[in-house]
Amino acid sequence: MPLDHSRIQALCFDVDGTLNDTDDQFVEQAEPFFRAFRFLLSGKDPKRAARRFVMWAEAPGNALIGIPDQLGFDDHLAKLAGWINQKHKSTIKHFRPIEGVAEMLDELYKRYPLSVVSARDEASTREFLRQAGIEKYFICVAGALTVEHTKPYPDPIYWAAKQMGVQANNCLMIGDTTVDIRAGKAARAQTVGVLCGFGEEQELRYRGADLIIEKTPLLAQVLLQK
Repeated sequence: MPLDHSRIQALCFDVDGTLNDTDDQFVEQAEPFFRAFRFLLSGKDPKRAARRFVMWAEAPGNALIGIPDQLGFDDHLAKLAGWINQKHKSTIKHFRPIEGVAEMLDELYKRYPLSVVSARDEASTREFLRQAGIEKYFICVAGALTVEHTKPYPDPIYWAAKQMGVQANNCLMIGDTTVDIRAGKAARAQTVGVLCGFGEEQELRYRGADLIIEKTPLLAQVLLQK
């Protein structure tokens, strides 16, 4: 089902795999291991094998997002993640934004209010936005502890919509995993799945993504009708 452009009044962006090239960094870190054991891969490309492995490793994690909320200890996990980031700042020093993201945001923010809706902690999210030089484009940042429940619940989208002065169903949620699509659908927002993270087209479509694009920067062409 195509996007209803007349409904779109504001944009909500996921971070990892959508604005930040986190997933490819994980693949690069895993690739040397698969290269060392290439003889077990039957001639397959080590980089492809590493990507499949990281995709496999991330999928269970995405499926489990929401369970901590149900069990009542999501706040503790998010605080632990924030503490680890503070103790090991080297893990958030070298973010790599997806190529073309800054240019896309520079065009879109002239027409739409923008927000970040992430399941990561707010401190490292803002650090990425600062390093990438794109913090100025966003009215607000919803992190793991901003509201009671994080994605795939709709709560952070409701919160971001309120900060942007629009109704949640007039937002467009952009993300690379089914968690993002589920959150958007739960908020009755429209959704765009991007394939530059680890979400696969079939699963994003199954969860009801209204549109799927190869890379996040292509969103400017879609919304501005270039």
